[in-house]
Amino acid sequence: MSLFDQITSDIKAAMLAKDKDKLEPLRAIKSVLLLAASEKGAGGNISAEAEIKALQKQVKQRKEAAEIYQSQDRNDLAGVELRQAKVIEAYLPEQLGEEEIKAVISKIISETKASSMADMGKVIGAAMKELSGQTDGKVVSSLVKEMLI
Repeated sequence: MSLFDQITSDIKAAMLAKDKDKLEPLRAIKSVLLLAASEKGAGGNISAEAEIKALQKQVKQRKEAAEIYQSQDRNDLAGVELRQAKVIEAYLPEQLGEEEIKAVISKIISETKASSMADMGKVIGAAMKELSGQTDGKVVSSLVKEMLI
C-alpha cells in the first residue's frame, strides 16, 4: 500500500473515530502529497523520496511553529503543533540516533579525506544523501561541525 493510500485510509478511520487531533495533520499530509503529485513534470506520481521529504518538511514546520509559540508563552498552541508533528512522524522511516549518525559521518570524513571546516559542505552533502529521511539536517550539520573542529 502506498503512503498516499495509507493516509487516505487513516483519514477515514480518524473521521469515523472523530479524532480531530489526528485528522488535521493527516489532511495536511494528503494535501501536500496531492500538490507534489500535480506539480509540473511529476506526471501525477510522486517518488517515495519526495514523499519523505514532504513529510519531513511538515514536521519541521510544526516544530518551528511550536518553538515560536513557546517563546511567546503560548504553550497551548505549541502543544497542538507538537501533537501534529508526532502524528506526521509516525509515517516517516525510523530516525537514527546520534551515535549511528556519528558513525556514518566519520566514515564519510575518512572516505573524502576531509580535514577542515573548508570540507564541511562536501561532508554534509554526502551525509544527507546517505541519511536521507533518517535524520534532520540540523543534527547532521552540528555533528559535522563538531567532528571537523
